[in-house]
Amino acid sequence: MLRTCVLALSGAVLALPAVPLMAQESTETMAPTAQTPLETRSQQVVALLNGEAQPEDLFTQGFREAIADAQLKALGASFTAQFGPAVEVALLAPREGTRAALEIRFERGLAKGGIAIDPAQDNRINELRFTSMEALAVADDTAQKITADLAALPGNVNAWFGPLDGGAPAISIGADTPLALGSTFKLYVLAALAEDVKAGRRKWTDVVPLEEKSYPSGQLQNWPKGSPVTLHTLASLMISISDNTATDQLIDVLGRDRVLKLMQDSGHSDPDSNDPFLTTRELFILKASDGEMIGGWRTLDKVAKEVEIASAEALDFITPVSLDQVNAAFAQGPKAIDIEWFASPADLVKLLAHMRRTADPKVFDIMAINPSATPGIKAGWDYIGYKGGNEPGVLNLTWLLTDAGGRDHMLTLGWNNPDAVLDNGKLEAIAQRILLLPR
Repeated sequence: MLRTCVLALSGAVLALPAVPLMAQESTETMAPTAQTPLETRSQQVVALLNGEAQPEDLFTQGFREAIADAQLKALGASFTAQFGPAVEVALLAPREGTRAALEIRFERGLAKGGIAIDPAQDNRINELRFTSMEALAVADDTAQKITADLAALPGNVNAWFGPLDGGAPAISIGADTPLALGSTFKLYVLAALAEDVKAGRRKWTDVVPLEEKSYPSGQLQNWPKGSPVTLHTLASLMISISDNTATDQLIDVLGRDRVLKLMQDSGHSDPDSNDPFLTTRELFILKASDGEMIGGWRTLDKVAKEVEIASAEALDFITPVSLDQVNAAFAQGPKAIDIEWFASPADLVKLLAHMRRTADPKVFDIMAINPSATPGIKAGWDYIGYKGGNEPGVLNLTWLLTDAGGRDHMLTLGWNNPDAVLDNGKLEAIAQRILLLPR
């Protein structure tokens, strides 16, 4: 969930206006105590994030040549929009020298990273890193305020946060409204596999040759064809790093109809909207195709779509679609987000409840490999499992959570907008606020 924001570089220099020194009370006299250069620059970063200082007054020329002033200003605007104004330097360690760990507290968040200055360039900043942003619990935050913030997002939003056992949800928006899932659809593949394992039809230790190949995200697309991999390895990579090749290999092992049956058995309200069940490679190839193929796809029935998939795969075998072509398809923003995998919050509630009943328990260890949660959130739950997904115009964040009393909960947030790239950080910040709400 937390995306790393890294700004780092060494460079050349400009002069910096002096900043007023802070006064510190002595036991004998009231006298100003000079800040170290690191302290001065760190406090100027707080001002920069609030739009009260300019990049040209803080950074070396080399830094600014690599990281545009507009990008620095946009970073500050994004942080403050999500977490309120920057309040103070919460940590600077060490206070002296040229490099330090840096934490900046916002009204509703804590940014962690590092800072470095160049003494040869008037102590200007030549490195600034924010490696994580953690939401902080806010005393007056409520489910009602969060619901209003979700409803205000442009495009289509659905959301659900509550217990899996039928208790009333604290947050519910469009609970029966399906939206595109992105890689969250992989939970259905995982559920089918885990159900087969519990039923004795497969073992986590079963080894299969790696024959499928998709596009990133992931690692397995770079592995040699035929590499022996266990089903457990495929499932773990599919969920923890959203490996698309691992996903397609599992779909090949299980069969599309098996995944669709799981979707139906779990209570999905409209399994036909996902039939035929696309692999990730097929989705990429379709979206990298021309507008005529995409337009034609929308008019086809299931059988015709299956023929179209086979045709696209045959063409790809003759003239493979390159990663550059796939990247170019998404470079201009959302691309045909009606060609996707779909579920509503109610569908996902039923899926996770179904998994608790029918899946081999080891599947929940796999879901917890990458819980996408800050330390503060982890402290409030006994178990956290997670899968999310996104492409331009599509974002979904879904957690399975168990409280100290052993009661399961789910949080899912979906956001689709066919006309604009989404601000992922904004939805992630809202998710953190929800997971920090008192219960």
